Amino acid sequence: MGRSGRGLHLPSLAKVRAEAPELLAPAPVAAFDPFRTPSGDPGVAPVDSPEDAARRYAPARTVVHLCTPPAVRATMLDRLAALGYRKILVEKPLAVDLAGLAAVARVRRRWGLDVTVATHWLDSALTRRLQDAVSGGEYGPLRRIRVVQNKPRFTRSTSHGTGGDDHPTVFDVEVPHALAVVLSLAGGARISGASWSDLVVGRTRLPRLGRARLRLDHHGGVRTEIDSDLTSPVRERRVTLEFDRAVLVGHYPCSEADHTSQLRISGPGRAPSRAVIVDDALPAFLRNVYDRYARPAPEPHRTLPVQIDVVRLLSEAKDRCAAAERGPACRPRRARAGTARREGARDADAVR
Repeated sequence: MGRSGRGLHLPSLAKVRAEAPELLAPAPVAAFDPFRTPSGDPGVAPVDSPEDAARRYAPARTVVHLCTPPAVRATMLDRLAALGYRKILVEKPLAVDLAGLAAVARVRRRWGLDVTVATHWLDSALTRRLQDAVSGGEYGPLRRIRVVQNKPRFTRSTSHGTGGDDHPTVFDVEVPHALAVVLSLAGGARISGASWSDLVVGRTRLPRLGRARLRLDHHGGVRTEIDSDLTSPVRERRVTLEFDRAVLVGHYPCSEADHTSQLRISGPGRAPSRAVIVDDALPAFLRNVYDRYARPAPEPHRTLPVQIDVVRLLSEAKDRCAAAERGPACRPRRARAGTARREGARDADAVR
């Protein structure tokens, strides 16, 4: 289960159950957490292991929420698949590097898993409005995207030492959400620049967990900048879309305390407008996932190819940053990445 399972998935599942009780079995949610007994969580039935859960609940009729760190994801997927589980929802990112992506791809192909990645920003009401603005053409062609993700993360990062397997770099925390959104808006891209910095608090320095910057050139001509700062004094999730005839500025919810987004539209010859949008994205995402899994023969999740591209781009960004740290004579290691990239490509082709 872990922190995201307890703090995000369980409350959101409770909302789905209240809105669409026919989608979820009436039994409590089985939960396994090797570091904490989840006995105090309402609506939860603690189990001793995934094997224990498989004995109590039929794997063929079960959706697994896999909230482990991505570094151990392929191992856990293989273990769950051997028990008969096929419908598995995993926390973002799908993997932290191309080798991990290749390992997940092998497990997925071997067992025929239906894997969904929990990047619920794609199911956000704000994201849907932005997609409509791009596809509708009312404001002309999209030219530029800028995403700002400010999220002070000193306490949680320092409690994990150097980040551990949870989030080894700043690129693995908030950036996967933003990158999935911009790829859904502007299509495939290549990296034109990347950088990261350390997180420093007092005498503690955590390498590569401070601030990330990423520049993308999309194949369709759009340019994107993503700036994710885990050392910021304020919280903000802002996306700006620049069209020929308008600028759209959206603000995503920053915490569980409030589930509203905002969208401001301005441009020459039009009065500025502002909309406040009810936007509880994770329950909406989970309801769509369970609707799809309830079908007799569900199609693969539409965003899995995007999630594969997210891992590839982030892996390249981290390679670039690591090479810059080693010096101008160093380059990212291409041989290993090439093998993993081919594995990931085969997985994406299988999805399509």
